[in-house]
Amino acid sequence: MTGPRPETPTANGTAPIGPHHVVLLATAVVLLAVNLRPAVAGVGPVLPDLRADLPLSGAGAAVLTTLPVLCFGLLAPLAPRLARRSGIEPVLVGVMLALAVGAFGRVLDGPVALFAGTVVAGGAIAIGNVLLPPLIKQDFPERTGLMMGVYTMAVSGAAAVAAGVAVPLGEVSDLGWRGALAAWAVPAVGAALVWAALVRLPRLHGRRPAAAPPAGTSVLRDPLAWQLTVFFGLQALSFYAVLAWLPSMYRDFGASPASAGFLLSLSGLVQIPVSLVVPGLAGRARHQVWFATGATALIGVGLLGVLLAPMAAPAVWVVLVGAGQGACFALGLNLFVLRTRAVSDTARVSAMAQSIGYTICALGPLLVGVLHDLTTTWTTPLLVLLALLGPQLVAGALAGRRRVVGG
Repeated sequence: MTGPRPETPTANGTAPIGPHHVVLLATAVVLLAVNLRPAVAGVGPVLPDLRADLPLSGAGAAVLTTLPVLCFGLLAPLAPRLARRSGIEPVLVGVMLALAVGAFGRVLDGPVALFAGTVVAGGAIAIGNVLLPPLIKQDFPERTGLMMGVYTMAVSGAAAVAAGVAVPLGEVSDLGWRGALAAWAVPAVGAALVWAALVRLPRLHGRRPAAAPPAGTSVLRDPLAWQLTVFFGLQALSFYAVLAWLPSMYRDFGASPASAGFLLSLSGLVQIPVSLVVPGLAGRARHQVWFATGATALIGVGLLGVLLAPMAAPAVWVVLVGAGQGACFALGLNLFVLRTRAVSDTARVSAMAQSIGYTICALGPLLVGVLHDLTTTWTTPLLVLLALLGPQLVAGALAGRRRVVGG
């Protein structure tokens, strides 16, 4: 009697994953992805209540909304190093545990705990952001477009849910903003347990060293890598500025706290189908120039509506903004895969674009908050966000051309 046939290694030098493990790994990816935004997205709707309770100045609120995104940028370069040392999957277990600690710890005391916990949660999300695209390219080589769509849909959907339920969570728990923010430690612990069980499976346990992206040449001198970075950074700037301040804008425009939170949630809900569809369509297209151009234009029309007639059709404006931002985010992540040949290249481009891009992006919430404090209106911040769509469009059109990094 013969034993089982040896498996043929994949192009990355790892043994292929069986169909049952593919489903398990895909589920684990989704569970991790849904934890990568709620800790940030849940802050905006309860920010006025948080400021009143601590209290927190306008500048302090701007720093609070900027801090996690700044962590995304400054701590992203650690991700490939950690993955080379321990493997992607074990690192992701630590990511979820750190996220749970940060999400819960930031509500236990005053401003010091708030900011410290925000840094821990932001750093954990930064590592997860960088490692999921190369993991998907490695373990789902025949389903990259589908899995990138599922990943971005899960991220966008979770952000929408977090924004929509933040105020009700605080009311139901009788803990106000503290209960609304601490609740997101629970799904992070759940995801950590799933990933901890996953890495102990014999089939995947032996894959850990192969899962770590190897060191390679720098992409800092590659023009395409910079175009990807600028496009990703500017679309993220727009997204996080809206995420942090849209509820406050609409409260000032006359909407109730629940309605303002709902509008942010609606913007996020629109991103769910868009994020699912765009990667697949973009992956099959000859190039992605028109995807980048059209998505950026949608954001511009929506922000212009918020500026000129915010209460005339608020749902229409936030749907346009959400559709454009969801498409840009999904496209930005998918371009990391489409514009690279090897998993190691994807990891390096992902780390570069998210490190520099999120550092650029971190200026968005801070800039909007400072400009609002200085002018006491939302006109100037919205005009600045509209102006930044120009360079975003140019970078997206350049990155959308059919080329590869290093080629």
